[in-house]
Amino acid sequence: MSGNNLVLPIVLWGRTAPTHCISSLLVMDDFSTIITGCHDGQICLWDMTPELEICPRAMLFGHTASITCLSKASACSDKQYIVSASESGEMCLWDVNDGRCIEFTKLACAHIGIQYYQFTIGTQREGRLLCNGHYPEILVVDATSLEVLYSLVSKISPDWISSMSIIRSHRTQEDTVVAVSVTGILKVWIITPEVSRMQDLDPVFEEESKPIYCQGCQSISFCTFTQSSLLVVCSKYWRVFDAGDYSLLCSVSNDNDQSWTGGEFIAADKVIIWTEDGCSYIYKLPASCLPASEHFRSDVGKTKEGSIPPLVYSIADRSDKQLLICPPVTRFFFSRREPFHKLLIQGDSAGRMTLWSIPDTSPLQPQSTSTGKEGGKMVSFTISLQEAFDKLTPVSSGIIDQLSVLPGKDEPIKVTASVYIPSQGRLVCGREDGSIILVPATQTAIVQLLQGEHMLRRGWPPHRTLRGHRNKVTCVLYPYQVSPRYDQRSLVSGGVDFSVIVWDIFTGEMKHIFCVHGGEITQLIVPPENCSSRYLFLTSDI
Repeated sequence: MSGNNLVLPIVLWGRTAPTHCISSLLVMDDFSTIITGCHDGQICLWDMTPELEICPRAMLFGHTASITCLSKASACSDKQYIVSASESGEMCLWDVNDGRCIEFTKLACAHIGIQYYQFTIGTQREGRLLCNGHYPEILVVDATSLEVLYSLVSKISPDWISSMSIIRSHRTQEDTVVAVSVTGILKVWIITPEVSRMQDLDPVFEEESKPIYCQGCQSISFCTFTQSSLLVVCSKYWRVFDAGDYSLLCSVSNDNDQSWTGGEFIAADKVIIWTEDGCSYIYKLPASCLPASEHFRSDVGKTKEGSIPPLVYSIADRSDKQLLICPPVTRFFFSRREPFHKLLIQGDSAGRMTLWSIPDTSPLQPQSTSTGKEGGKMVSFTISLQEAFDKLTPVSSGIIDQLSVLPGKDEPIKVTASVYIPSQGRLVCGREDGSIILVPATQTAIVQLLQGEHMLRRGWPPHRTLRGHRNKVTCVLYPYQVSPRYDQRSLVSGGVDFSVIVWDIFTGEMKHIFCVHGGEITQLIVPPENCSSRYLFLTSDI
């Protein structure tokens, strides 16, 4: 690519961190990076130190809708890939080391869960992504090309899959995929070496289908400590099943108004369950759930509820926290390398990450934790995006902060809308006070990114201020940039004052103002070329 055609994107956030309403969480296997997806479609990479301190590193842009799930997409440490999916069916393959989007595809279905599965063909290892969501099968996708290879299909009572888990066999070459449908039917598929190599889109039917009456399943997880139990968490109860014949070993109902949203085994005899309001509880399983106990399976068939295990202690109580616009996302991660951390990580709608280190023993009093920070709770570390921005030295600057600080005020006027015009090298910024600033983009970026004599000049770079809106500017549009049928002198802006203004971008003159709207202007759109000729004639006069 020649130098004249090179476009280098630059982002200047300013003093206010971007919104990051967290919708999904993932921790890499080496426990050095946390990945969060948000409802705005962005992905944030957080560095985590061995001392369990967290700091945001990068923001990844590639989705146009809310992130629904994240998964690792490689097994080796030197090639750290992850895959993300959104509500609109988009899938992106990312390199965590440098933030590159390696592959992109868009399917007609939306995934709500993705799990990475690796198998061996001869001496070569290959990866697959098992995806479930708002469709009646499990799609098996190539982890490198994101191409759908085949699907796991139900013959009996096909329905959407709520959650799934992969059970790796250490004795045979056959692995098992266990899933629960939205109607509470447990499905079992056997993944043989022949099935793993399939690439012809043929369906693979289930080996077993059994009703376990777990409607509204939130998560299903396999106990890697005993290799013999399954934990199924539903909104009103959680249950432990035998992984051999899927018989019920233990069931615990939720006595309060909270809803369970997930859970994991943290030891052979302990599970951690979390709720939609951010609380988490650790339970000690009864002897009837432990294969090493002589009482294993002693309660099978005796009662539907089974033995109720005692509550060991509770953590992550959010009763004293600020109100959140979305339920927090909680996940448990277990490191298989030294120092073998067991971490409970939570992300909320305010862009805050909170981390708890779960001890192997239970030294704390029942239903209470009294050490650490965060209101006396067992917290290893907590930080938000805004707190990370506040710690930056020097303070992060916005693109026109040097032109926006009013006398007697420390905070600059917020930029609420902007458009870049490459043909003129101009940046147009609408602000909270109703004004619009026109600046040369390159010189403005130099002010914030490079040091020099320009830093001492007042009112530099040269700029023009347009005043016409009585309140916040919500959108700015340069129509000529979209279609040549418009006058290249025209700039259009909308605001919360119900008005749309047409400006002469060269002279700064207000050409027209339209105040006939019944509410604030939220978006300005150029009509397509194939719409009504009468409408095109009217809009081309702008």
